[in-house]
Amino acid sequence: MHMTGNTIFITGGGSGIGRGLAEAFFRLGNVVIIGGRRQDTLDEVTAANPGLHSVMLDVNDPELIRTVVAGLTRDFPALNVLVNNAGIMKSESVHALPEMLEVAEETIVTNLLGPIRLTNALLPHLQAQERAAVLNVTSGLAFVPRADTPTYSATKAALHSYSEGLRRLLRGSGVQVTELIPPLTATDLTPGQADNPRALPLADYLAETMKLLEANPDAPEIVIERVKFQRHAERESRYDEAFGTINP
Repeated sequence: MHMTGNTIFITGGGSGIGRGLAEAFFRLGNVVIIGGRRQDTLDEVTAANPGLHSVMLDVNDPELIRTVVAGLTRDFPALNVLVNNAGIMKSESVHALPEMLEVAEETIVTNLLGPIRLTNALLPHLQAQERAAVLNVTSGLAFVPRADTPTYSATKAALHSYSEGLRRLLRGSGVQVTELIPPLTATDLTPGQADNPRALPLADYLAETMKLLEANPDAPEIVIERVKFQRHAERESRYDEAFGTINP
């Protein structure tokens, strides 16, 4: 994708990687709209970045997705980039039933059904643009999962597969599909993650990701150095080693 001249909608843009991507693209001169469930968080981001737009969106709500998409395409007719970033990550335990099933169902709706529903709702508009892109934020855990977050890992693996299939379906159109694959990154996705000494600082993740996007505008995947350990584990015949490292 081109790094400038876009109108970009980013879900989960109120914090973490979503906010970081929103601010990075905004600094490059793009029109940026962030979506999220908490108005106070959205207001904090727009106040810190005058000119950046926001809209309330819960990707778990199919009707709200349709309403928000109708408003976005009306108010921002040049909208040409969707970044599916919103997601949740919760630990699961076979000793906590039926709560484990509740967590699993919520995770699937947010992390997988949400992006699919939103992408489908926006695709007709994106296909009408001269150039457009869908960026799906997955995870290194899509390739080597964490045992205590099995459904999160599974939804990210599914979103990877969805990205692969959607890319092929859109071949020959003006819509590019790119997968962003973060490693463990210092955000508030899970309790204590922002202070985890093993987590890559958010600024470092964003800097390397934006650099790779600029250098490889047609790349199907953006794989920063830190996440290659997981992304290429099976290809390099060291999956068991990687799984054991992540799940000691």
